Amino acid sequence: MRDAYHEELDSLTDKLVEMTRLVRSAISRATTALLDSDLQLAESVISRDAEVNAVFADIEASIFELMARQQPVAVDLRSVITALRMGTDLERMGDLAVHVAKVARLRHPDSAIPPQIRSTILEMGQIAENIVTKAGSCVATRDVDSALELDQDDDAMDRLHRRLFRNILSKDWEHGVEPAIDITLIGRYYERYADHAVRVAQDVVYLVTGSRPEKS
Repeated sequence: MRDAYHEELDSLTDKLVEMTRLVRSAISRATTALLDSDLQLAESVISRDAEVNAVFADIEASIFELMARQQPVAVDLRSVITALRMGTDLERMGDLAVHVAKVARLRHPDSAIPPQIRSTILEMGQIAENIVTKAGSCVATRDVDSALELDQDDDAMDRLHRRLFRNILSKDWEHGVEPAIDITLIGRYYERYADHAVRVAQDVVYLVTGSRPEKS
């Protein structure tokens, strides 16, 4: 009976790792859709968000059943609580990828990204992919040291976010208000995506140690 119980707990981890793969694919495709003004790719990001939501719904249902049947305590309770928190953050990351894709769809066939911003958006997309890949690895391995390193990636994302604002506020900005609003929103989506990935990593630290990492 206990073996089956712990298999169910392990299954939660597997589902969370699957969510990291799905939201990584989503932000990768959303970035490409944004930079290439690819309507079909943007639509695929939007429609496939249902897969992320379905995995999260499965996680929620499993957690509620485990709580009702097993009444977990101590480390097992911590596993269940953190699984729910991680799933919530990952589901939100999928939503943020959808928001990026919707900007691409809204401006199609034009590009929402002016030429001088393209390299920054590309780099933000790459950091987003890297950070969720690392978060997924931390969830799978429960590697506390690796989880703590995600703050550095988040710092890099924050620097790029600030660079976007400098571009928009520069006297050389010649694209008007609407593109500035698009860029402001897009930058916020990537920045929040990274923040949620860091929260997933922080939950790994909490799961393993029972304590949350101090904010730097």
